[in-house]
Amino acid sequence: MIHHLTSLATTFVVLLTLGVAPLTAPTASAADLVRLSTPVVPGTGVKLSEMSDNFEDAEWKWVVNGPKASRNLDRRERLPAGGSTNGLWFESTYRGQPDMIRRVGTPRGGLPGSSGSLLLRSLNTGIPGRTSRTSQQDDLIFGGGSRFGTHIDARHRPNFKVHVYLPPFKYWDAITDTSLGIRCDVEGRTWKTLTRKYFFKPVATETKTYWPGFFIQFNSPHDARYDFKTPSALIIMRADERGEDVVGPKITQIGWWTFGMSFTPDGRVHYYASPGVDPLTSRDRIGSFFPYSCRVRKFNSFFFNIVSRNDRMHWSTPWIIDDPCVNVVTRSSLARK
Repeated sequence: MIHHLTSLATTFVVLLTLGVAPLTAPTASAADLVRLSTPVVPGTGVKLSEMSDNFEDAEWKWVVNGPKASRNLDRRERLPAGGSTNGLWFESTYRGQPDMIRRVGTPRGGLPGSSGSLLLRSLNTGIPGRTSRTSQQDDLIFGGGSRFGTHIDARHRPNFKVHVYLPPFKYWDAITDTSLGIRCDVEGRTWKTLTRKYFFKPVATETKTYWPGFFIQFNSPHDARYDFKTPSALIIMRADERGEDVVGPKITQIGWWTFGMSFTPDGRVHYYASPGVDPLTSRDRIGSFFPYSCRVRKFNSFFFNIVSRNDRMHWSTPWIIDDPCVNVVTRSSLARK
């Protein structure tokens, strides 16, 4: 497991994760301690059909509704937003939709029996009609979570996974930069500053929405700004207790990969990644964190970021995803609409 953590809060988490008891103070109550849950391997439990899409419907299509949103840059949402004909996917009204959202045949080596996957690619990110020549991103949002009300409580141990096709490096945009984001929308409560005795003090009234996930960064040998001799990629996890990105494993093997995240009642986020489309296992866990010093309480949805240079010349790397889905270990009290 890779840790890019130095704060006292992180020290506490690492000690408990490794099974080492931190120093305690006689005056501390049991409620001050973080009781860590066992990590859940993504794919565990009951698959929620309402929060999944396998792209097997030959009639799957994306409907564009006018210029894309760019509220993050100019406060313009440009409604109505785009969406899929099956009612599960929506354009982000914050950053806008990828320029290319298309059902395609599943590349070789994908899930057995899969005939359809989803291609995501962008050229003109950022404000429509403007060229920034700086990296911008588009978002594709899964909206099926609304069928459960507003969220899935962390006590149900929700977990998310998706298969992603990484094309041969010669097809990647030849710039050293983040290229794809695989992220989840969650809500949680923050913690006060850790004391010297390694105890947290929970803030009972402060709740925030945040977006942990993965980024795939390309290291290009054709980018003169850097000295990479061969092409490679990195998995980056967002984020640790201080809100900093964590550098994960290096990617040298292209083709299909499986990424997953799980959320446990202790409020941690667990990150998993493995080449291939085989089920994830406990050995595929590459990190566990309390992102931004928050404890997850509610899982809302998942989404994807597509990054391009926004220079009207260079398309983003062509990303293909398949079978994104959410499972829960317990389902008995999930709200249904």
